[in-house]
Formats: sequence, structure tokens, C-alpha cells
Amino acid sequence: MAKKKSGGWLNKLYYGDNLEVLREHVPSESVDLVYLDPPFNSNRSYNVLFKEKSGDEAQAQIEAFDDTWTWSHETESLYIELMNGSASNKVKDALEAMRKLLGDNDVLAYLVMMTARLVELHRVLKPTGSIYLHCDPTASHYLKVMLDAIFGPENYRNDIVWKRKAGRGETNKSAIRFGVTNDNILFYAKSKDAPFVRQYRDSNPEYIADKFRYVEEGTGRRYRLDNLASPSYRPNLVYVYKGYQPPAKGWAVSKERMAEMDAAGRLYLPADKSKRIQRKRYLDELEGETVDSLWDDIPPINSMAKERLGYPTQKPLVLLERIILASCPDDGLVLDPFAGCGTAIDAAQKLKKRWMGIDVTTLAIDLIDARLRHTYGEAIRDTYEILGIPRDLQGAQALFKRSPFEFERWCVMTLDGQPNEKQVGDKGVDGVIRIPIDAKGNSEKILVSVKGGATNPGHVRDLVGTVQSQRAAMGVFVCMQKPTKAMTEAANHSGVYTYPVNGVQYPVVQIITVEELIAGKRPTMPATLLPYFQAQRRTEDPGDQSKLF
Repeated sequence: MAKKKSGGWLNKLYYGDNLEVLREHVPSESVDLVYLDPPFNSNRSYNVLFKEKSGDEAQAQIEAFDDTWTWSHETESLYIELMNGSASNKVKDALEAMRKLLGDNDVLAYLVMMTARLVELHRVLKPTGSIYLHCDPTASHYLKVMLDAIFGPENYRNDIVWKRKAGRGETNKSAIRFGVTNDNILFYAKSKDAPFVRQYRDSNPEYIADKFRYVEEGTGRRYRLDNLASPSYRPNLVYVYKGYQPPAKGWAVSKERMAEMDAAGRLYLPADKSKRIQRKRYLDELEGETVDSLWDDIPPINSMAKERLGYPTQKPLVLLERIILASCPDDGLVLDPFAGCGTAIDAAQKLKKRWMGIDVTTLAIDLIDARLRHTYGEAIRDTYEILGIPRDLQGAQALFKRSPFEFERWCVMTLDGQPNEKQVGDKGVDGVIRIPIDAKGNSEKILVSVKGGATNPGHVRDLVGTVQSQRAAMGVFVCMQKPTKAMTEAANHSGVYTYPVNGVQYPVVQIITVEELIAGKRPTMPATLLPYFQAQRRTEDPGDQSKLF
């Protein structure tokens, strides 16, 4: 389990490109289990997905996907790097064959990007490590070829089929295929020494009722009868026991073992000695059904209201728990390089494993942070560190230059606000902080406006007007540059908000600089609700508001 900052391992949450993070920060042979659910835009039609790029096809969907799997100069450079680098000849041969087969399209770009990362994931895995790659059937067969090349076909363990929704048939009348109800999870080990713990699930009630039909006198224990015949001929197992003749190929156990089972009351000895001895198997000793490669007992996330976070590719917690329990040893390290909303991290934390997560969006990093604090309390924050997020003004300026939208998101999330889902149409508001006003879950909004470039008093006055027009409680103006005297005066004349819980008054609009944010300064405001989780208030500063709850 992760230890506090006073010593020992700190769990790690990285913001950044996972290829760079893996190469620069994750040591070789340090990870016990890798789970990854990489983004793949399978909602597009199969034909469009494979179409050669013409340069004028629209790519806008979710921002995190924009340039990830498009064939480009960056993809070409990565392909050349793999072909000229230290990748094995098998990997190079497989990539070259894929390029001949697919051409320079989105699917090949996806495979090149994934291959570079899978090579690094193979490097960071311990010799006893395992990897589970979650994908949909659109590209699972290509990924398996690359995994065979990287891990070796002898280390392939399973192609797990997760039935993620009920089969209701294809509703589209013009469909030309059967409905798709499953995802694939490709399971590989780094070597034959990788551990595996068999998993069980609840037995089928119909199976229980049909098989465990007998009740033992005296104990009341339910049991079933099982065959004791050997499946193959063994001369030493051909013996008569208490007058019962052996099966044609002998008994399944030795005479000594038969006597032990008899003494323990685990044999059924029929009154008619022409019939066979049978073994008793008790229901209360049944571990359940063995989990095989078809996982049809884990419902999709949309049926689990308590878990849903609104993240498009969120997976059920129990799915990740099964994987971790099967392939991660005690005190093992779990790595998720496409962390998303943090289900693998949550599962690892719950099961007392060490963990490391990586994601390329600040939105995901903040969601994971909020999820952990919501689930385990504020003290959990002492057990992990967030890396890659700006630590000084220079880092913030670099983030703004690289991605203004990610910079805005980071500023909003640093204030425990929820950033906008889209960059356009925000009317100068980049996120919302919520404050509770009663015990019924009602809240009021604090609007956040972020400016990474030049600012002027008009920007502050615009925020004041937006607070009024949207009937928000307050506003926070975040700027990279030090505010001018005129900007400060505009904020000072914004008015006063009286918090209905305790009557404390706050300025309607406050200004805070990025440098102050990094230094730990926060606007003066009531305790806030964590974003993404309704009616969950932060606990480190209860004050008078604790009376609400």
C-alpha cells in the first residue's frame, strides 16, 4: 500500500504524453501489472476510418483525440525511429508488413503510436509482469499481431471477451452486420514466471439447484455427488474397496486417499455394492464458477449509477479489480498509461496496491484527483504526488504556449472548479466552482475566467457583468500578468456577496495571478464542493458550514 510522504513509496499521477513519461520517468523492470485502455475512435464508420487522408476531412471530435491517431509527419518520424532504433527485428517486420497491408491511414497511425508505447511498457514490466490491453474488435486483431511481436506468441495468455451490454440486436434497419456487444482485453505475460491467481464468480442458481440436491443428515449440509472413476487406465488404482468393484480404468484416487476421504465422511457408499462409490462435494465449500475468457457477469458502467462520472470510456470498478486480483502480487505496482477517469487507479488503491497513472489531459488528472479525495477522504492526498503540472510561472507559461485550453483547464481545476467541456462559446467563462448553500444539495456558482495573455480592465468588468447576468454568486479572474491598478479597482467596485449559510461577506469578483495560484494562494470564498461529485463538500475546513450536514 502507498505510504505517506514521511517515507517510502509515493503513488504517482503524471500529466503528459505517456511515451515521454515512460521513457524519462519509469525505470526498466519496475512494474508488476499494466492495464491500458487507449482511445480509439471506433464510432466512425469502418470505411471512413480506413480511408486515405486527403487533407480536407473534418477531424474535430473530442479534443484529446484530435491529432493522436492521424497519419502525419510526427507519425512518420515515430515509424522511422522504430524501424531504425532498438526495437526487435520481429517488431520491425510486423510494422513493415502492417504498412504494406493498410497504407498510410489512421489505423496504421494508431498502430505505430501504440507499438512505440507497447515497446516501452514491455521494458518497464518486471520479468514476472503482465499486461492487459483493453480494445474494441475493430483493431484487436492488429494489436495482437504487434503484441506477439513484442512479447512473443508463447507469452500470450488470453483474448478476454467482456460482454459490455446486453444483446438486443442491431436497431439500425440499414445495418449490414450483427450488433457489437463486446470489448476485447488482450492478456500477455512477460515470461512464463508471471503469477496468475484463478478468479471465481457467483455460481449460477440453476446449477446450484440442479446439482446440489442432497442434504446430509445430522449436519444439514447440501452436497452433490461426483464421479470417482479415473479418466485413464492406472493399474495401481484398480483395487476393491469395501466390496465395491473398481471402474474399468481404476479409481481417481489411491487406496490410502480413499480411506482418508471415507474417514472424513466424504464418500457416498450405496447400499447396493454393484453400484459405484461417489465423492461428496459440499455447497459451502464451493468457491464459485471459475472465471474463464468470456466475462458476461460484469455489467457496463451505465448500469452503475454510483460509479458514473460522465467520462466517455469509463469502465466498471469490478472489471479492474478482477484483473488486479488475478495478476498483481501483494504490494505490486499497477501502471495505467491511459488513466482516463482513474478506474484502474481507484481499484489499485482499494486493493492496497501501489499505482502509477499517466494521462495527456489536465481534465483527466483533475478528475482522478477529485475521485480519490471523494472516495477515500482528503487524507489520501498525502499518499500520491501529481507530476507534470506547472510548478512555477515558467512552467505555466510553457503550458499556455503549448495548449491555451489545457492551461485554462489547469487554472480552473487548481481552484477546485470544473472546466468547460468545450473551448468555444464560453462567453469568457472557463469554468465553474460550486459552493453548498443548504443540506438538500443545493449550491451556487462561482464563475472562473482565465486569461493567459494580455489583460485590461474591460475583461474584469465583463466578468462582473456575466456574474450578474447568470445570477452567479461570485467570480474569480485568473491572469498570467500582474493586474493593473485599473483592473484592481474594477474588481473592488464589483459589490459584495453575502453567503446565506453564515452571513459572511465576500467580494463579488476577485483577481488572482497564476504565480499566486502556484504559491498556494486562493481567493477568499466559502468551502467548495469537489467537481464531478454532487453534494460532496471538502472536509479540511468545515467551519460553521458543518452544521449543514
